[in-house]
Amino acid sequence: MFDLNLSKKTNRKEIAEIINAARAIDRVSVREIIEHCFTDFFELHGDRQLLDDQAIVGGIAKFDDQAVSVIGIQKGRNLTENLATNFGQPSPNGYRKALRLMKQAEKFHRPIFTFINTAGAYPGIEAEERGQGEAIARNLLEMSDLTVPVIAVILGEGGSGGALALAVANKVYMLENAVYSVLSPEGFATILWKDGKRRDEAAELMKMTADHLYEMKVIDGIIAEENLFEQLSITLKKALVELNALTPQELQNQRYERFRKF
Repeated sequence: MFDLNLSKKTNRKEIAEIINAARAIDRVSVREIIEHCFTDFFELHGDRQLLDDQAIVGGIAKFDDQAVSVIGIQKGRNLTENLATNFGQPSPNGYRKALRLMKQAEKFHRPIFTFINTAGAYPGIEAEERGQGEAIARNLLEMSDLTVPVIAVILGEGGSGGALALAVANKVYMLENAVYSVLSPEGFATILWKDGKRRDEAAELMKMTADHLYEMKVIDGIIAEENLFEQLSITLKKALVELNALTPQELQNQRYERFRKF
């Protein structure tokens, strides 16, 4: 049930502008963040079952002189890149690739950073044939039980289970012009009113902006986009120091309690 007492911080026009910014073709990408915020990145490929989904970028890197694993959803800047990355919609193989890298990180005691920008998982028939729902559910189950720190950042769109499959984390942050929701506002409007053009009205009801979600304590913080890479690095360092102080059991418990309260 949606609360109709809407936040005074963000009106309908501002929400529409945030959605457009979150979906912008020049939105910051995972590869740019890896380049500016991490060092010694070594990319890993494939899910060891079928293929290498280019919508998921992942590998080993260093952050603040510590070995870490970095995993993110990549969108393209042009038609060629978007076709290669399926417009940032991962397939089941992409989620299995991400899980493989997370379990590897756990084995070698590396913290995990995930970066999310997707309208949702790929909904095509071939994805269903390969077990899209099971792949997402498996990630939710396995991530909840990881014994290493997990920090997630919503960069642009955080859509449905396609986003949550990388966001079962100890700390979840959003960029100030990002959105995070159970489905797109167009989809919500179509279901509720049979009219996808009422997107902005739906988005206002959904409370999908960073301000709304921080107010409801769904996320742990909002990252300013001015001097983005500097602000992001500061936020991630602070979160990692806090989580590194916890034992594996405490990390599991903290993550469990975080999601149980919703």
